[in-house]
Amino acid sequence: MKKLTFKGGTHPPHSKKATEKLALEKANAPKIVVIPMQQHIGAPCDPIVAVGDEVKVGQKIGEAKGFVSVPVHSSVSGKVTAIEPRLYSGGTKVTCVVIESDMQDTIHESVTSKGSLEALSADDIKNIIKEAGIVGMGGAAFPTHVKLAPPPEKNVDTVILNGAECEPYLTADHRLMLENPEDVVYGLQAFMKALNVSKGYIGIEDNKMDAIEAMEKAAQGKEGIEVVALHAKYPQGAEKQLIYACTKREVPSGGLPADARVVVNNVGTAAAVAKAIKTGMPLVERIVTITGEGISNPKNLFVKIGTSFREVIEQCGGFKGNPQKIIAGGPMMGIAQFNIDIPVIKGTSGILTLSENELQLSDPLACIKCGRCIEVCPIGLLPTKLESFSSRNMLMEAENYHVLDCIECGSCSFICPAKRRLVESIRLGKAQVMAEKRKAKA
Repeated sequence: MKKLTFKGGTHPPHSKKATEKLALEKANAPKIVVIPMQQHIGAPCDPIVAVGDEVKVGQKIGEAKGFVSVPVHSSVSGKVTAIEPRLYSGGTKVTCVVIESDMQDTIHESVTSKGSLEALSADDIKNIIKEAGIVGMGGAAFPTHVKLAPPPEKNVDTVILNGAECEPYLTADHRLMLENPEDVVYGLQAFMKALNVSKGYIGIEDNKMDAIEAMEKAAQGKEGIEVVALHAKYPQGAEKQLIYACTKREVPSGGLPADARVVVNNVGTAAAVAKAIKTGMPLVERIVTITGEGISNPKNLFVKIGTSFREVIEQCGGFKGNPQKIIAGGPMMGIAQFNIDIPVIKGTSGILTLSENELQLSDPLACIKCGRCIEVCPIGLLPTKLESFSSRNMLMEAENYHVLDCIECGSCSFICPAKRRLVESIRLGKAQVMAEKRKAKA
């Protein structure tokens, strides 16, 4: 099997041994869930329930307000006890619906099979996906139905599923592909039908040969679907890099995957779509990897949306020692947390607890002009220039050097021998440039 890759990238330690062989488990049912009305990129939802209402599993509790948005559903049955701003993993407070579970998990009447894939039209599939509240499960949480509605002039002809899971520590997608490969393939077929395309790839890094074999078996006889092996290299799962590896097409500067005639989704997203079509159940739970040297019993758990980090951590035996950092997601692109009384949301792929031994922080030194950050940048940018411009508020210069093309993968910061906080400065510069553009547009 030919192994595909991209230019640039780096090789952080995989650190997946603690959970890669652990089968998926179902987390204990939470007594209380806190469900944010914004768990996705785009407009937040409006709550459509009131305090005191009785709700059921799969019932819609938040209505999408725009096209780039998705509804939110209850993950438990029980009573709504509050609708108020609560802290979530993004670091701010958002409106949340708080539900006290009756521990019965009664399913809402709307949760029924949507029929066979063969009988559904492309528009049917897109509507099912939207109403199920499905977003990108790799962490970005972009509404999936929006990806399935590219402008006609883009001539999309290919769908790629990201099974690379190149982020260190995380094994949720790996276990999904081993244990539920048929759902992943079914979801890919749904994407292909929704977009009226005949070619689909499933890209998996070559350090997961067991997953490659499982997916090949599940895809056998499925017309137009090909499982491809990717070199294990970070960030192999980034959209632009995955597209290049699989098709040798390049997304232009400032462009989107559709500009390369491709739509990319995560394998977890595909499995969620399969579940929504087969059973009618919206996105109310997800796989979360709980790992790191700071956790007593690492696990891969199916967790109900709205369950607190604290409760999930306790189900894994609690902390081991004194963790130095807790991250929602992985170490390269995840978000460090200052509070564990926050809910698991649709984009929570992992809860990572790093020990002092794993963290090994040091103060940044002056740039030594080695150029290693330039060598590893998967986009071909100049991270040192972008850091300099961003830290000096030289926004026009940063934009001229394509700061908006940065995917914030963290490869530059990881490889820097001077331990400079490159990606943090560049991320700030991106945010400032985008804010100025919004201001000018308004």
